[in-house]
Amino acid sequence: MEPDPAQLAALVAIADLGSFEAAARELHVTPSAVSQRIRALERGAGQVLVSRGAPCRPTAAGEALVRLGRQLRLVYDEARRELAPTTVVDLRVAVNADSLATWFRDVLATAASWRLTALRLQVEDQAWSQDLLRGGEVLAAVTSDPAPVQGCTVEPLGALRYLPVATPALAGLPWSERPLVVFNEKDTLQHGLLERRGMAPPAVVHRVPTSADFAEAVRLGLGWALLPESQAAAGLAAGELVRLGRDHVDVPLHWQRWRLESEMLDRLTAAVRDAARSGLRRTRHPKPDVVRGGRPSNRRA
Repeated sequence: MEPDPAQLAALVAIADLGSFEAAARELHVTPSAVSQRIRALERGAGQVLVSRGAPCRPTAAGEALVRLGRQLRLVYDEARRELAPTTVVDLRVAVNADSLATWFRDVLATAASWRLTALRLQVEDQAWSQDLLRGGEVLAAVTSDPAPVQGCTVEPLGALRYLPVATPALAGLPWSERPLVVFNEKDTLQHGLLERRGMAPPAVVHRVPTSADFAEAVRLGLGWALLPESQAAAGLAAGELVRLGRDHVDVPLHWQRWRLESEMLDRLTAAVRDAARSGLRRTRHPKPDVVRGGRPSNRRA
């Protein structure tokens, strides 16, 4: 099949907005026109591409065409900008919260100088961001998996190092009595470290689901946690935080992007490489690794 660009645009709009009516408003056509385009696309594919529900979602087969639709839109936007310099190019990227709060900020600083380019960041755990690539929701992602998603290239960036820290008052308590802070239900980093030490989690486990507030909660004494070393540095230097032993956790990160010729995607990739070179540690470990304690573990979104 050779999908019509207008049909693909309708499918992408439904994936973004969750309904035929919202897609019609986005495309400035009637809901009936959107329905006709999707039915024609499904006839050509020979299968259902949209699950009609609330909200509407692409099926597994539809996700491949959503990805194609987004790729075409990026290429078209770049071509249109060559002809009409007022065209805005969207760059949709998945990045984990700890990266966004630390080394990835250099990418934002670089992108600030890119005229008529909109970064659309989606915060997701590095172990889960490949699903966004696979579904065509983003064109690039910071991931922890070195295996590329179909249609993508992958390259190592380095490792984000975490240190177990707490306030001096909490550091004086036994591990079993020291409250713990986790980011969300996907954050098993602290539990992995305790397991490696042969310890059970404490009775009190706090949940703070934003990176900056997570670090602040640890600084204020809510509990201990593993913080990126750059986030922990100021508190350690001021004596507000102390390290709990000499353990550290290195989480290797990778950059996956669509295998697509795109000037803006190339520019974004170069910015990510530069930021990673200065903000991440070099590592030869293929998977998340706990040094002197703990086992491989996923990290915060």
